[in-house]
Amino acid sequence: MPERKVGDREVAVNRRAYHDYFVDEKYEAGIVLTGTEVKSLRSGKCNLRDGFVRIDGHEAWLENVHISPYEQGNYANHEPMRPRKLLLHRGEIASLIGKVRQKGYTLIPLRVYFRRNHAKVEVGLGRGKRQYDKRQALAEADAKREMERAIRR
Repeated sequence: MPERKVGDREVAVNRRAYHDYFVDEKYEAGIVLTGTEVKSLRSGKCNLRDGFVRIDGHEAWLENVHISPYEQGNYANHEPMRPRKLLLHRGEIASLIGKVRQKGYTLIPLRVYFRRNHAKVEVGLGRGKRQYDKRQALAEADAKREMERAIRR
C-alpha cells in the first residue's frame, strides 16, 4: 500500500492498481487543475479506478480520471473526465518514456493527495498481473490473515 508522509491529506487511493499490477517504481507529480477541480478534490470527489498516464512528446497527461463537478460551481465548472497535465521533471519523463516502451509496462495513478496545499498524484510504473498471479496474491493474503488470527488467540 502507499506510504504516507506527515502532512499529506489523501483524496483518493487506487486500490485496484495493486490488485491488477506489480508496482515497480513510484513517482510524485503535480497536477495542473482549474479552481473548481481543486475545490472538488478538497471535498474528496475523485475516482482513479480506470485512470492511466499517457506520455505525449515531452509531456505527461493524466487520462480517464473522474473529478466530479463542484456542487457550487456555475457555468465555468470543469469537465469531469478531461485530460490533466502532470508536472514532472524533464529527466523523469525521459526515463519514463524508456521504461514504458519496454514490454508490459504502464503508468497508473496510485493516489491523489494534498501536500502543503498542492494537489499531487503518485504515479506507479506497473507490470500487469496474470490471473494466476492474482490468485497467488489472494492466497498469500489469506494465509497472512490466518496467521494473525492464530497469534491473537
